[in-house]
Amino acid sequence: MVTVVLAVTASAAPAPPFRPSLAAARFSPVAGPAVRCKTQACGLRCWIAAKVKFQKALKRHGWQVQRKLEVLGDESGGETANTSSDTSDSSINEKISMHLGVNHSEADPPMQKEDLVLFDHSDDHSESVPSLCIAVIGATGELARTKVFPALFALYYSGFLPRNVAIFGYSRKTLADEDLRSIIEANLTCRVDHHENCEEKLKEFLKRTYYIDAGHDNKDGMERLNSKMAHIEGTHAANRIFYLAVPQEALLDVALPLANSAQTKHGWNRIIIEKPFGFTSLSSQRDTESLLSRFEEKQIYRIDHLLGKDLIENLTVLRFSNLVFEPLWSRTYIRNVQVIFSEETATEIQGRYFGNYGIIRDIVHSHILQTIALFAMEPPVSLDGEDIRDEKVKVLRSIRKVDFEDVVLGQLKDTSGKVDRHTKSMTPTYFAAAMYIDNARWDGVPFLIKTGMGLMKNRAEIRIQFRHVPGNIYRERIGHDIDLDTNELVLRDLPEEAILLKVNNKVPGLGLQLDASELNLLYRDRYDVEVPGSYEHLLLDVLDGDNHLFMRSDELAAAWNVLAPVIHEIDQNRVAPELYEAGDKGPVNAYYLAAKHGVRWDDDW
Repeated sequence: MVTVVLAVTASAAPAPPFRPSLAAARFSPVAGPAVRCKTQACGLRCWIAAKVKFQKALKRHGWQVQRKLEVLGDESGGETANTSSDTSDSSINEKISMHLGVNHSEADPPMQKEDLVLFDHSDDHSESVPSLCIAVIGATGELARTKVFPALFALYYSGFLPRNVAIFGYSRKTLADEDLRSIIEANLTCRVDHHENCEEKLKEFLKRTYYIDAGHDNKDGMERLNSKMAHIEGTHAANRIFYLAVPQEALLDVALPLANSAQTKHGWNRIIIEKPFGFTSLSSQRDTESLLSRFEEKQIYRIDHLLGKDLIENLTVLRFSNLVFEPLWSRTYIRNVQVIFSEETATEIQGRYFGNYGIIRDIVHSHILQTIALFAMEPPVSLDGEDIRDEKVKVLRSIRKVDFEDVVLGQLKDTSGKVDRHTKSMTPTYFAAAMYIDNARWDGVPFLIKTGMGLMKNRAEIRIQFRHVPGNIYRERIGHDIDLDTNELVLRDLPEEAILLKVNNKVPGLGLQLDASELNLLYRDRYDVEVPGSYEHLLLDVLDGDNHLFMRSDELAAAWNVLAPVIHEIDQNRVAPELYEAGDKGPVNAYYLAAKHGVRWDDDW
């Protein structure tokens, strides 16, 4: 007995950008409607009925055959024949006729099955949702292996990627698809809070992952990438994301051929660029001009994974959705703001810190200045990304030129002998500075920043210290130095996520003695959920087209204008950073800097 299965799919018209949701975007196995008939039962009549039904579908839905024609053998042994995409109506007639006993000498021979998961557009949901291809350029590098691919799998596992998604790895190593899948699988884990179908999801994800050998010419490599994507996408609406996990020096070598040869014409294209964004203001400007000659601004997403933390997103939520804070957010009530970021990594310092990039280009230029911009900006017109970016760039342009006397540089003193060869570069691994924003809201308020590597602990927080109560009638009742007992709001990401509010209150008991206490919201106590990684957050923002946490070109230029004079001073005068021990608090001059501007650093390092 022979069974003929004819799988057809609907051709989707171009659709609006995909907006994922946990429910709508859940992965489901690829399957299409089938027309089945048994030759012994219906013979030629069944063949005619199948053809009429198929022609009605074509007329009604504009369907195109893109999948496969399966011929399932009977008990004596059968075979499966796959047709290529865009099979014509006449070839369908011939194949059906051949297996139903209708003589056609021109029948095509069976084709070999290809190891590709072709996108399925057979149901109503697929007709309205474009497919998505994600290419990770530099797929065998550490960033891609340990951060990007695990984040993509987490989104896929949680149902935030569209049903028709394919992942491509692109690099110059000679690998097969299975080799890349093995590399990726070694770094993949499932969510802690739900492990259901983990193994199944992992297999599905890896099955949708392919490798493209870039070879020695990115032009040819990008053409091969485009060809593979187009073959899987078919002729339906399709969107593409390109994650450029490559060194800054290789950015244009990859981006320009990509722009010319790998962009889809059936949907949107977005490229993600990793920090640092240029080595100098001039090199950054040249890179920007080259990128904007091939891409539109809205296509470019300059990613800094540190901006994907909930701490950053909570800045605007806390301020603009709470009446208790919004009126206080100005020079009238805020005495100073501290932005602190430190890492305790000391045994192996990443090469970029000693290899001339340093902490200024890597951390301060993007993460620190973007944090200040989001904190200090005026209320945007809406939550639209461009409206938020408009306000951020105003803050960056208002930052006063940094006086080099208000800068402290430090470099980790190596005692292991592993980085001695780098120390002659004098590239800082620690940076502290006092900055001022010259506008009506923040005039005279010092923004103290402190960031370093190899310090006592991992720490990321924003501390807002408020002014003293004018004519405080309880001054004599406060048991400590009044400078230590001012109101303070702390937004903390590390070592544990929390929001802390420091207030003065009466000590229980007889008499009237005041003390400073903390009202705290600890995320681990309040929310019984696992916090997604920052790469997951930002990749989902790219998919959504939400660009408010990504630097626009004018923001990039404004940030360079703030830091370029400092970097120039360091390079021209060969300023030697102050050495500090691993696991220490950092250079002692940072404390003198804070005192100069009337600020006390919190010593809880």
